[in-house]
Amino acid sequence: MSLISPSRSELKREFTFRSTFSLAFAFISPIIGLYTIFALALGAAGGFFWWGFLIVLAGQLLVAFVLAELSSVWPLEGGLFQWTRRLAGRTAGWAAGWAYIWTLILLITAQCYAAAPFVAGLVGIDSPGNWALLGIAVVVLGLATTANLLGPRALKIFVAVSITAELIGSVVIGTVLLVFFRQQPLSVLFEGAGSAAPTVGALLAGVALIGWSFIGFESAGDIAEEVEEPKRNVPKALVLSLVIVAAIVMYAGLALILAIPNLGAVFSGQVEDPIFGTLAAQLGAGVAKPLFAVVVLAFLAGIVAVQVAVSRVLYSLARERELPAAGWLRQLSGSANVPRNAILVSAVAAGVPLFVALSENAYATLISMATIGFYIAFAFPVLASLRARLQGRFVPGPFNLGRFGLAVNVIAAVWLVFEIVNIAWPRLPDAPWFVNYGAALMVLVVTIAGLATHTLLRPRIFAPRAAAAGESAG
Repeated sequence: MSLISPSRSELKREFTFRSTFSLAFAFISPIIGLYTIFALALGAAGGFFWWGFLIVLAGQLLVAFVLAELSSVWPLEGGLFQWTRRLAGRTAGWAAGWAYIWTLILLITAQCYAAAPFVAGLVGIDSPGNWALLGIAVVVLGLATTANLLGPRALKIFVAVSITAELIGSVVIGTVLLVFFRQQPLSVLFEGAGSAAPTVGALLAGVALIGWSFIGFESAGDIAEEVEEPKRNVPKALVLSLVIVAAIVMYAGLALILAIPNLGAVFSGQVEDPIFGTLAAQLGAGVAKPLFAVVVLAFLAGIVAVQVAVSRVLYSLARERELPAAGWLRQLSGSANVPRNAILVSAVAAGVPLFVALSENAYATLISMATIGFYIAFAFPVLASLRARLQGRFVPGPFNLGRFGLAVNVIAAVWLVFEIVNIAWPRLPDAPWFVNYGAALMVLVVTIAGLATHTLLRPRIFAPRAAAAGESAG
């Protein structure tokens, strides 16, 4: 299949392997990955949920290997969009890019929403109302956007500082809890929530939530044209960021579960935040401010990294003239040639849903919406690469799985389909309908909007190229 190659515009290779890995690490973020789902997963499956980390890591590692192979063949800005485009054609690529863009935008919204209470605690605002939280979330979004607008150098410094804070907050505190403040026996990992016995259904609920914890590794591929030696460095950063973050999340999660003073109080709802409640009980109330600072830094770095990814995907689609205002979106600015227009669009798009998000049950709904979006976006290139392998069209790059490639691709595809269904499955009969069906609703809305947008764009995308091809033939 021949496709017109994108013109290599003026993007600069500012990212080394270390900075590419750091950006993907910040995107996944051990603190965000664990703190966001810990209370929800513990309530759904008790200590038994911890085994869900192993299940999700195994599935996502297979996905990461497939995407690493693709990034080695096509180290292009926009990652999932460009890989799908080359494997399955322009329409499938556009659909992958469209799904991925809105997933990333919702993720930014969710992270700004989740960061707001920690910022309030850090600055001493007790019991902030919805409007206060909205204002804080907007400020957080503004700070992250400013860091991105400044360019890669400022970005790398900020991410490095935040990663240091994350390692202290995850590894160091986790070690202290395991060594000095262990309260629960290891058998708690085989117990369900409250007095309930562990069940497969509860574990599947935990797996659905944990799906949130191990996403974002693909962001290393989103900046491929800004990375030195991308065919070698991008695949390594992609896989290693997932493995290392997963190890940290599992370690810190184990430490927290075993350090909870009173599991019964957590399951009965007497402890609203089991992470903060455990740390305050074991390390003292003075831990609140430093903990809030670490969490805020982690969220800021995560939002910055997600915005880097979505702005590069917007830029990549615009470079192919496959978005409205493509000429404006693909413009690069400043000495570092940063797609600032795309960054600003991503900020506005993520800011609008904040006015809806600050409502009851919005948190869990946003998580399910963003999570299923990632798995659908992953499925596009994974299924496309599987079809190419079966047809004998796939030619691997320097990073490849050799004779194991097909088997890994098949299992990765099965895993993604399973997890998409698992995340979308309505399993909360007492919750409002939009919590149970939020993920499916998001897929429906994004699909309808995508079909409408693509229908409007289609003549503009294909007509100029058809004319150009005709002139060339003549």
